[in-house]
Amino acid sequence: MLSAYVLHSRPYKESSALVDLFTEQGRMRAVLRGARSQKGSQIRPFSLLEIELKGRGELKNIAQHASMGPLLLLQGTTLFCGLYLNELLVRLLALEDPQPIIFQQYQSSLIALANNYPVEPLLRTFEWRLLEQLGYGFSLTHDAQGATIDATLWYALVHDTGFVMQAQLKPGAFKGEDLLALAQAQWQDKRTLIVAKRLMRQALAPLLGTKPLASRELFMGLKDI
Repeated sequence: MLSAYVLHSRPYKESSALVDLFTEQGRMRAVLRGARSQKGSQIRPFSLLEIELKGRGELKNIAQHASMGPLLLLQGTTLFCGLYLNELLVRLLALEDPQPIIFQQYQSSLIALANNYPVEPLLRTFEWRLLEQLGYGFSLTHDAQGATIDATLWYALVHDTGFVMQAQLKPGAFKGEDLLALAQAQWQDKRTLIVAKRLMRQALAPLLGTKPLASRELFMGLKDI
């Protein structure tokens, strides 16, 4: 049996559902038969489940499932934030690649959302940890050559490399003092939050590709995450 969260589900054949799960053993894809029955209604996002999967291929079957606790109540802004986290995991995690640190970070992020913690520091922290664990992390205190970030200079983020000092200001560059503030997680500073959002979007863009995030588009009418 595995602990798992539902990331996404969609109808499959007559009465089944194709479900993306985030488990202790990584992201899994499975078929839930009888998904439209009362028992199938327990399979929903943001609820910790105990499941048994059967099958040797990438597409497995959910043999058993049971709730391991109350459904976390996310609504309004927190609901869209939860959907955003789910979509990041579906898009970026390979199947059956264990990610225990990301699993723990996801679980604590959902609990924080349900308890109405400030969402922007929470989202930026999750994005940062996700990048680190997928091998795309970078230093906020040193540039790509190992030199200490200078608060007075400007830097560009280069994918798979890190920050490169700019001889002249270019679009998308970051001020050294802002990167150092980020390194210290100065979330009380509104400017730091704005820079963090811009930085994470730049860092995630090469991994997400050109296909827009559906959760972000849905959220546009409420608030830009």
